[in-house]
Amino acid sequence: MERPLADRIRPETLDQVVGQAHLLGPGALLRRMIERGTNANLIFYGPSGVGKTTVANIIARRTDRPLYRLNATTASTQDIRDIMADIGTMVAPNGVLLYLDEIQYFNKRQQQSLLEYMENGKITLIASTTENPYFCVFNALLSRSTVFEFKPLTAAEVRPAVERGISILSEESPLPIRVEEGAVDYIASACGGDVRKALNALEFLYETAQTDGKDLLISLADAKTATQRSAMRYDRDGDDHYDLLSALQKSIRGSDPDAAVHYLARLLEAGDLLSPCRRLLVIAAEDIGLAYPQAIPVVKACVDSALQIGMPEARLPLADAAILLATAPKSNSGHDAINAALADVRKGRTGPVPRHLQNVHADSAGSGPHEAYQYPHVFPNHWVAQQYLPDALKDTRYYEYGENKTEQAAKSYWERIKGKS
Repeated sequence: MERPLADRIRPETLDQVVGQAHLLGPGALLRRMIERGTNANLIFYGPSGVGKTTVANIIARRTDRPLYRLNATTASTQDIRDIMADIGTMVAPNGVLLYLDEIQYFNKRQQQSLLEYMENGKITLIASTTENPYFCVFNALLSRSTVFEFKPLTAAEVRPAVERGISILSEESPLPIRVEEGAVDYIASACGGDVRKALNALEFLYETAQTDGKDLLISLADAKTATQRSAMRYDRDGDDHYDLLSALQKSIRGSDPDAAVHYLARLLEAGDLLSPCRRLLVIAAEDIGLAYPQAIPVVKACVDSALQIGMPEARLPLADAAILLATAPKSNSGHDAINAALADVRKGRTGPVPRHLQNVHADSAGSGPHEAYQYPHVFPNHWVAQQYLPDALKDTRYYEYGENKTEQAAKSYWERIKGKS
């Protein structure tokens, strides 16, 4: 069975690897380490199709140790024991280089089974993961490894790989290959920075290309059909999910409506309607808050509408909500106030509820007028000075008025009522 195109053109030298200049460019740390043949335990972190396995293969060719490969999605603890059994034998007298793909699928016990051999240098580990290793790899293993993050590739970085793929297919093809103008650029840009995905799309287009008997045509229209939604990187339970939600909130917090609708569009295009709805409700309270309190019911109405009508129309009220929040005045004063109060409560800074604030029986307990609750509504301007916090927190201030028009108006009002103006 013929190997896939992406595997047939896998780079064999660092100079053939596309992208990752921050790791593999002249003078970059990882490149220096590889060129000097340094043995080190490495964790490669990044999305699929960006060169993690390729670089691991290049490292393996530069070592005198036998290379073992495991994929954590299918490997077991017994597979690890089998590898360890070879260490010190004629098969692996100097130890082994173990490439462990998708290490996030190994549980703690499986990861810990590697530690002893990493400690004594008999296993040099190169692990790869598409998830944040600081969340999915246990500390003991992390502390013995160096983490390198691989970035998604730009369309300009993917294009040479696509062109190289066309060159190889042209050498193998019984008929000349004619590529319509714009098709290469589209394939390179629509793969979401994943070279493997781009080459798989190219190979599919080649195998299904139209022919007039003289040549094979890879058309722009076919490229658009074959790569639709390919640019999406999204895992509802993975980093991409939380990164997009984080980017949505930070864009709104930063008052950038264009970025806000961009990240909203990526979430919706991935088929996730509920997550942005929930996050927009949070943003209305956390980041706009008391600067524009009406944002909360407005966003709630937009979310209710979106959930009721469903996609694709749901994009409209959600876009309105995102743009409203991004362009609204901002205040996190409520967020800071409740967090400060919670911090005190968790530290045990509470104290009994003042007697005059306890349930109504306290007012008639005959314990003296100085402890009687004063009903603010019977006083001018519906306010009277009395203590509400427990004695232990008597002068504590959690809430600070924000520097926005709404909260400053409230501040001026209460300073006048309370005689502080």
